[in-house]
Amino acid sequence: MKTLLFAAVLVLSSLAAAQQQQPFDTLIRNGRVVDGSGNPWIYADVGIVGDRIAFVGHAAPDVKAKRTIDATGLIIAPGFIDMLGQSELTLLIDKQAVSKLTQGITTEITGEGESVAPQNDATIAAQKDFLDHYHLTIDWQSLDEYFRRLEKQGSGINLGTYVGAAQLRRIAIGTENRPASPQELKQMEEMVDDAMNDGALGVSSALIYAPGNYASTEELIALAKVAARSGGIYASHIRNEGDSEMQALDEAFRIGREANIPVEIFHFKAAGKENWGKMPQAIAAVEKARAEGIDVNADQYPYIASATSLGAVIPPQYHAGGTDAFVGRLKDAATRAQIRKELEAPPVGTTENMWRGTGGPNGILIVSVLNPELKKYEGKNLAQIAQAENKDPFDAMLDFVIADHDNTGAVYFEMSEPDVRLAMQQPWISVDNDYSAINPEGPLGDTKSHPRAYGSFPRILGKYVRDEHLLPLEAAIRKFTSLPAQREHLRDRGLLRQNYFADITIFDPQKVHDVATFDDPNRTSEGIEYVFVNGVLSLEKGKLTGQLGGRGLRGPGYYARNYNPEGIPARGEVRGVITDEQGYPIGRAWVSLLDSSGKELGRMQTRYDGRYALPHAQPCAKCQVKVERMGFTSTSHELDYNGSNSLWFTFALKRKSTAEPRRR
Repeated sequence: MKTLLFAAVLVLSSLAAAQQQQPFDTLIRNGRVVDGSGNPWIYADVGIVGDRIAFVGHAAPDVKAKRTIDATGLIIAPGFIDMLGQSELTLLIDKQAVSKLTQGITTEITGEGESVAPQNDATIAAQKDFLDHYHLTIDWQSLDEYFRRLEKQGSGINLGTYVGAAQLRRIAIGTENRPASPQELKQMEEMVDDAMNDGALGVSSALIYAPGNYASTEELIALAKVAARSGGIYASHIRNEGDSEMQALDEAFRIGREANIPVEIFHFKAAGKENWGKMPQAIAAVEKARAEGIDVNADQYPYIASATSLGAVIPPQYHAGGTDAFVGRLKDAATRAQIRKELEAPPVGTTENMWRGTGGPNGILIVSVLNPELKKYEGKNLAQIAQAENKDPFDAMLDFVIADHDNTGAVYFEMSEPDVRLAMQQPWISVDNDYSAINPEGPLGDTKSHPRAYGSFPRILGKYVRDEHLLPLEAAIRKFTSLPAQREHLRDRGLLRQNYFADITIFDPQKVHDVATFDDPNRTSEGIEYVFVNGVLSLEKGKLTGQLGGRGLRGPGYYARNYNPEGIPARGEVRGVITDEQGYPIGRAWVSLLDSSGKELGRMQTRYDGRYALPHAQPCAKCQVKVERMGFTSTSHELDYNGSNSLWFTFALKRKSTAEPRRR
């Protein structure tokens, strides 16, 4: 017994000595730790080494650290996760992510129906106005290529994304209002598979907008099934958030049930003045679905106004054919009369009516334009613009869309505070900004915005947690951290745990609050003191340091996940393209990397465009790359590989002769 006791004391002494000797890059002392789990806060110290949390506990007084932060009176929490952020392009314009970091956000999820990849000439051309205005070039096609550009440039925050169902429609079908053919649907399914392989978190839809609105439920189920195979989720701006919300929720539940996939409802709300007070029904619908075994969660922003394009007021069928066709229709008197009739009529079908939902022109605020001649109208509502131009408000709205070539951003006052508060209390609802990363001093701050862009998370901490006691602090932090990390399968994020990535937000619970308003939106929040992104101190005493710690975060289907930590590109790869003898790419060919004994080191199917990438970070002498595809003659190539660089091998497969005898 004495021997066992002595051994235990010796082990504890060794651990204490190791802790005292371990030099931390940063040691955060004397703060109250809210670890993200929902558990009550504790006093603890947090040590960081490299990009990881190395210690959570009570550090001895003589523990060495390159830097020590005294967090007395402050809360130490995991970095906040924005469940819908829209920053995929703005991070390439201004990589600092000012509006995110000053809220304590370290990770953003994006890709609402439209997504940053895949891209082709048509999808790039559709964004010409935006790209030209901000002098931005899209030089990628696949999601993997986008992530590599983001990683090369650097980013203030981590970014993960869905692949958008509307994006796939644009490539396979264009902007036509019609069902997908079997071949087009197959092409979209293959693009989902490619995107999941590149690291998409799942597939998303935005069903009030064209061309996403043109997809049937069956089409969405087919795409969701592909994402489900790689562990992804289905996330949706549902088909109606107002009059027909219950039917729209039922559609999302059906997709989850039939595709056997988790469901995330974007920016959960009861929209439209005629629907105020219906939040209990929407909550009951989700609770019922969950009780039936459907894995459904949601997210929200803490404001009574939404934001989207001004053109979104006009029903999606008028958007068919793209922006030029849409704007052209608005110039036709008969079409304008028909649109007016539809927007002023009682609710019909599933189309959401934001014109009626806001109570008309007084409830729609213009916040951003690209046409400089319209700049004077930013911050004014449609009623004020109509009066200034001596026009009927409806005509003023359509003329504005025409003049700005459907590039106008607007805010819609269409929700009630009691509904917002009730949703916030649900344990399955996380938080989103639904706005891109912007900077009040850069080119992205040249227009007005929605205050949620700068204030969502501090608003909850200040208004709803501290001042109104709607939520306990620990419950709010859980909504910001472990709940979204769990939902998105973000490995080693969302909690303050040893060996987790050092995404950490430190704030003053007595001072944290949002400053941005609808009248003056481009103002950063206050009370967020320090932010670490993957161990990089990105915000210090409320000011950006200029250091970039963000990474592209890959989903569970990422082809290199078994070889490399999340967000870190493969150190060594065997890459290339598989084509036929005429040079046409061959998708869905199997490519294997074998060692000299024939043991398989890696295996994958080529993407739709014939590309493959087999990560392998170890030297390999006399390896073989073997390629197999039904209908083609198998081939292989021997190589010596150092494990540190990318080697490229392109194979041209020979088609098998139809005269060849069948093997039995």
